[in-house]
Amino acid sequence: MNIDTTSKPPALLLIDVQKAFDDPYWGKRNNPDAEKEMARLLTHWRQQRWPVVHIQHCSVDPNSPLQPGLPGHAFKDEVAPIDGEAQFQKTVNSGFIGTELEAHLKSRGLSDLVLVGLTTDHCVSTTTRMAGNLGFNVTLVSDATATFDRTGPDGVTHTAEALHQVHLASLHGEFCAVVTASELLSSLT
Repeated sequence: MNIDTTSKPPALLLIDVQKAFDDPYWGKRNNPDAEKEMARLLTHWRQQRWPVVHIQHCSVDPNSPLQPGLPGHAFKDEVAPIDGEAQFQKTVNSGFIGTELEAHLKSRGLSDLVLVGLTTDHCVSTTTRMAGNLGFNVTLVSDATATFDRTGPDGVTHTAEALHQVHLASLHGEFCAVVTASELLSSLT
């Protein structure tokens, strides 16, 4: 895989990288180094002056630590937006629903997207699927996303790592290309 950056560089989308995901409310998580990989990619994008987009979840669930006004709503320090970086707020899983994200990207001629963020099986997966369906060329960075253990309706608990891997497998080849951060960085030309 090579991403040609000579005409239009890819936009880096950071999805819901918010302090609330450090709250024990969510349970056990996989990939504790995800934010480190996100920050590494963000540093590269900023050095190149490539487009960066931050998506922030504004939960309407009264029990969620992602509600606006709560400390967990804030972006994590290591990937917090700086001046000039686009920000979009959403209340559902997809970064494209109820936001101007699609119009923002298309008005700038950005067709290649690199997605990272939280969580693999919810907002990252939903945004990846929609981006693919909207015609964007999507790369999802496997080690720059993570999720949490979940219990199904049958009472069986599924590990975060199993959910993470299943969602990556489901997305790869259909909605996006799944790569690691190192693979991505070495493929940028």
